[in-house]
Amino acid sequence: MTLFAAAEPVFAVPVLLLDISLMALLVVVAFAIVRMRSLFAVVMLQGVYSLVCAAWFVSLDAVDVAFTEAAVGAGVSTVLMLSAMLLADRKSTPVPMNRQLGAFIVVCLAGAAMLWAVGDMPAFGDANSPANSYVGTDYLAKTAEEVQIPNVVTAVLGSYRGYDTFGEVVVIFAAGLGVLLLLGLNGNAGRWVARPNGQVVNDRSAPSAAYAKDNRSEDKKKSGEAET
Repeated sequence: MTLFAAAEPVFAVPVLLLDISLMALLVVVAFAIVRMRSLFAVVMLQGVYSLVCAAWFVSLDAVDVAFTEAAVGAGVSTVLMLSAMLLADRKSTPVPMNRQLGAFIVVCLAGAAMLWAVGDMPAFGDANSPANSYVGTDYLAKTAEEVQIPNVVTAVLGSYRGYDTFGEVVVIFAAGLGVLLLLGLNGNAGRWVARPNGQVVNDRSAPSAAYAKDNRSEDKKKSGEAET
């Protein structure tokens, strides 16, 4: 006979509605990213997608994952992609449907595999799940003694999973270095010039200081000739 029975997960209605709203917003943003042709708008929407994911993770009490998603997904990745846009066109060219069929099949197969694997996942808040048993209980019991850090998540990321965290830092550094090399900043920073390809719309309605100075000089010259 067990003294403590496993508590059934309780879902608050406002939190459940918030989670459903965030998931729906993620689907809408994902479809907008696929349909848009403006690369600038796509990059901005990807940042919005990362921020919505971070908010969803906070709702699921995964604050550490939310912080990483907001910093890397919405912050660093957005800056790197905006930097890479300097060497690309502002709009993507339409792709024929026959070239999209292969990618569509891969996405469908991957989605079906993920949905099939959902049935093997433990219930939310299950006390007997692998996350709440086995090595997870050892982390909770020994972190204060071995690492002496109050936050268990920080202790796991910085100590027990230090090599994994180091690998993530290396990946981010390699991505940033690759963008810098694509931009020609490997010793050629002073010789690279960005040339805008937009349309000039200045109709001289607001002349510059040099243009106004030249006009004043010509007016003075004309007035001097008139006096003589």
